[in-house]
Amino acid sequence: MKTVQISLNSIDKVKSFVNDITKFDVDFDLVSVIDAKSIMGIFSLDLSKPIDLNIHADNDIDTILSVLAPYIV
Repeated sequence: MKTVQISLNSIDKVKSFVNDITKFDVDFDLVSVIDAKSIMGIFSLDLSKPIDLNIHADNDIDTILSVLAPYIV
């Protein structure tokens, strides 16, 4: 997988982007990275849909998951 940063700062740019990538028979995903400890960042998301949470931990993952259990879909 390759990751690049893109800017889609206008409606015309979004339309053009979608038209360009639909020509390829591969999957494309846009991922918004928000600091999970930022309440303002979280409120900037569409909270009506599930949100991916990346947990960057090597130790205590079971403890973290048990604390997060009420939130896990």
